Amino acid sequence: MKLEEAKANTNSSVVSHQHLGKSRRIDIFESIKMAANTLIANKLRSGLTMLGIIIGNASVIAMIGIGEGAQKLASEQFEALGPNVLFVIPGSQETRRLKFETPKTLVFADAKAIASQVRAVAEAAPEIRAPQLITYRNKNTQSVVVGTAPEFLSVRSFEVARGRFITELDLKRNNQIAVLGPELAEQMFGKQNPIGKQLRIKNVSFQIVGLMKAKGTVLGTNQDDLAYVPLTTMSNRLVGNTSPYGMEVSLISISAKDQDSIGAAQFQIENLLRLRHKITGEDDFFVRTQKDILVIVNTVTGALTLMLGAIASISLLVGGIGVMNIMLVSVTERTSEIGLRKAIGATEQDILVQFMIEAVILSAAGGILGTLIGVGGVLLVGALSSLSTSISPGVILLAVSVSGGIGLFFGVLPARRAAKLDPIVALRTA
Repeated sequence: MKLEEAKANTNSSVVSHQHLGKSRRIDIFESIKMAANTLIANKLRSGLTMLGIIIGNASVIAMIGIGEGAQKLASEQFEALGPNVLFVIPGSQETRRLKFETPKTLVFADAKAIASQVRAVAEAAPEIRAPQLITYRNKNTQSVVVGTAPEFLSVRSFEVARGRFITELDLKRNNQIAVLGPELAEQMFGKQNPIGKQLRIKNVSFQIVGLMKAKGTVLGTNQDDLAYVPLTTMSNRLVGNTSPYGMEVSLISISAKDQDSIGAAQFQIENLLRLRHKITGEDDFFVRTQKDILVIVNTVTGALTLMLGAIASISLLVGGIGVMNIMLVSVTERTSEIGLRKAIGATEQDILVQFMIEAVILSAAGGILGTLIGVGGVLLVGALSSLSTSISPGVILLAVSVSGGIGLFFGVLPARRAAKLDPIVALRTA
């Protein structure tokens, strides 16, 4: 910078240095004004300096927002499983980790015993789940078929939109009836009313007697693309019965009488099944409550959110280093200006404050712009996906504060370098 330009840049600070008796508040105001004028005069350089901070803040906001949305979606999906629900799953946890096939250790009689003998349990709904080929005229699709009992509706909080669900009589008679999820019904029958029509599941004819209300996706499974048939028909006609202990089931869904009964229900179910299965060593089943599964999922999603936030924070660090580099270049370019200011009375503290303020303004402005972009990105993801995305004000305040703090931290070295310049040496470079 030429000496004349340096003089022009220092005009606004001359008055404050001539009146040394005035408070530091006026000096800080003048420093902010000078810093703003300098940054505006170099718009391109200021914009490029802020770019790293903008990208870093936008990344952090977006990653945290999406992570929180994933946790909220998991909570909503587990609530959709039904109130006070427990799940009895065949096989020990270790066995299920090591084997590809589902262990055949739970049977229909276990579900009946749980419902009748465990006082803390309201109802039990056994299930057999298996993918099957479903055919209607010239249309074919592969979908999961669920063999279950009438209690399924109340235990899992499902509703029938049209027609009826499976009854006890259907179980006793092995009736070949089916209830379809709304998406599967639309895929096979279009706009037609499917009730009363016949379709084939694994080459076995089934009459459609009901249509379920939309439920959405739960734990990665689209509940609206399922077909429901009587448990006995599923076992005898579709999957076969290979357990020596009775009609094997894939899962038993259980509803406790109330929220306070969940712990007692879990304890009593475990004791009952140990007696029924004559277990003396490791259990051949395990019981999971809705809360247990939610804690596991929240732990996983929380760890992923933290990891994504940490990765995104690296770009904030890179942006801070960029601010420091540009400010160091700025000190070199403005050596004559610094020398002139010191010659007319500016102290080291005045120079230090001005350069620190410039770094903080760059970082804070970049933080605000990055936050706006990040929030916009989160809202866009929420609009285009099933995630219930949201950003808490605390996260926004933290992001802007961190970006401003980064500017302050990385602005110290350039500011100290500028403040320590010898005015005589600085003026000689003009």
